[in-house]
Amino acid sequence: MIKKAVRMKVYSDKHEEYKRRHDELWPEMEQMLKAHGAISYSIFLDVETSVLFGYLEIEDEERWALTAQTEINKRWWDYMEDIMETNPDHSPIAVDLCPVFEL
Repeated sequence: MIKKAVRMKVYSDKHEEYKRRHDELWPEMEQMLKAHGAISYSIFLDVETSVLFGYLEIEDEERWALTAQTEINKRWWDYMEDIMETNPDHSPIAVDLCPVFEL
């Protein structure tokens, strides 16, 4: 199992909408994530800064990287583009975080 953490940002007036969209995650999106080796995936919000912290446990880095090429993932990026900071291809601006401690 590989542990990953990323930082993203949601617009300050879109916190509730971000949560709603994830509460209603498309079944085909969930299936794709699992098919690409996601064991678990959690996202936390710092309400004061609008920073999102994503924590993932995956099976394989190469397999996980293929999620970006799937049509369902591209659709999800398009869907989320209006409520968070994104790149020109609508993927979220995400910064990988480095592990420094684990108990």
